[in-house]
Amino acid sequence: MRDYHINIFYSEDDEGYIADIPDLESCSAFGETPDEALHEVQLAKKIWLEAARSESKPIPLPEYRPVIYQAASA
Repeated sequence: MRDYHINIFYSEDDEGYIADIPDLESCSAFGETPDEALHEVQLAKKIWLEAARSESKPIPLPEYRPVIYQAASA
């Protein structure tokens, strides 16, 4: 099974890195470095999935693929 795609980008407004998981609504995290943002969003993903399971909410399959990967597989 594929894992969820993670975006990491620098935010001038926040003066740090933001990591988000597009398939999991509102699942994002902040870090002062890309590695820290990645670590934090992996923790956020774990908590997001645990909360969804405990509330019997649907968990989306990992479907998001950036355009660059879509073009490469076409």
